[in-house]
Amino acid sequence: MVSRSTPGYTCPTTLHLVGPQSWTEVPALLSYEISDPFAVRITFGDSSAGGGEGISWLVGRELLRTGLDRPAGEGDVRLWPSRTSGDVLYLHLRAPSGEALFEVSRGTVAGFLRLTESIVPAGEESSVLEVDDELAALLSNGGADPTGR
Repeated sequence: MVSRSTPGYTCPTTLHLVGPQSWTEVPALLSYEISDPFAVRITFGDSSAGGGEGISWLVGRELLRTGLDRPAGEGDVRLWPSRTSGDVLYLHLRAPSGEALFEVSRGTVAGFLRLTESIVPAGEESSVLEVDDELAALLSNGGADPTGR
């Protein structure tokens, strides 16, 4: 189920935390907002079910798109398709407190990305940012005279 309340999309999903002995289901929410057109937020935990606070990671939309077909990312976030199952992507997250490996449905991620591209097509992200207005505000000290008068 995908919902659209503001210019963006959210999609509840389940990731599988890969452990040494078993997999653990982890509820998550994929979110895309036009105000941050380059990023997808993945929220793990209670907030993905509409409850309290969860843990969120910002992941580049282009990284997700690339990771559908081949290994993508380096450092803290990496994504790659399974060699044995057409519908499995591996998502590896690393933080100072530890790291986690998840399995996520390739079909879910691909479908979610298609919806985000109906709002902001790939390659058009910069056109929706109001960089000129933000830059003008910064250069004018938020509307004050930049000379300090």
